[in-house]
Amino acid sequence: MKTTLDELQAFVAVVDTGSITAAADRLGQTVSGMSRALGRLEKKLDTTLLRRTTRRIALTEEGAAFLAHCRAILGAIDEAEEQMAARRQKPAGRLRVNAATPFMLHAVVPLVPDFRRAYPQITLELDTDELNIDLLERRTDIAIRIGALRDSTLHARSLGTSRIRVLASPAYLAEYGRPKSVASLGQHTLLGFTQPESLNRWPLRGAHGDEWPIAPDITASSGETLRQLALQGAGIVCLSDFMTAGDRARGDLVQLLAKDTVDVRQPLNAVYYRNTQLASRIACFLDFLAARLGH
Repeated sequence: MKTTLDELQAFVAVVDTGSITAAADRLGQTVSGMSRALGRLEKKLDTTLLRRTTRRIALTEEGAAFLAHCRAILGAIDEAEEQMAARRQKPAGRLRVNAATPFMLHAVVPLVPDFRRAYPQITLELDTDELNIDLLERRTDIAIRIGALRDSTLHARSLGTSRIRVLASPAYLAEYGRPKSVASLGQHTLLGFTQPESLNRWPLRGAHGDEWPIAPDITASSGETLRQLALQGAGIVCLSDFMTAGDRARGDLVQLLAKDTVDVRQPLNAVYYRNTQLASRIACFLDFLAARLGH
């Protein structure tokens, strides 16, 4: 007997969700129906694909090998359906986008009205998170990541780079004075990140090299929180251009120590899972975002 598409979908859903119950909810099936589908599949293949305990489900070696083939088969079917749909209509469906709060607010949100006018049949779901997420677990189509990529399982499209600068508000400078050297920053209130620690190494050259590690007086997990603190005159901050370009243009934030600043640019990447041709709704969003960001 040949395996069926329903059996392959059940197997992949159980692996992705981590439980038969969650997989049944995702596919709109009963738990008993999911269990029977898995049982039929293992019987047809004459092998054990999953080890089940009271706490978790784990892939066997054979299950891991079979999973790769299942994903390729299901991906090919999705691609074929999307190509047929693209012949009849514009890109459509739900598009889930994840980004850090500052990038979402300052780079993505301003573009949403134009994107919706161009692609009204795409439903956007925008999610913010300060940490790198698991795209598969969160069922995210695209995640915007700032900085060097470490996850080799993801495909990425470069959206360009964004320079980082040391900044303060005119109100802060009027009260505490402008630092005249890198060393004099130690006499000021410094705003930094709780994590990662690499963001607390500012691109300032001196006897210490081309990075100056700071000991923040105030820390926050979000760059947007630090931006707001700097705008309120709470201290000196080091942030990326994508969130401060407007502030600098209006004079609400002023760059400090420009001659001592190293030209460091953070990579901006859109990452996604897909080994075959991109879904049209994903591809058009990536094209739109890259064009509007000027890269």
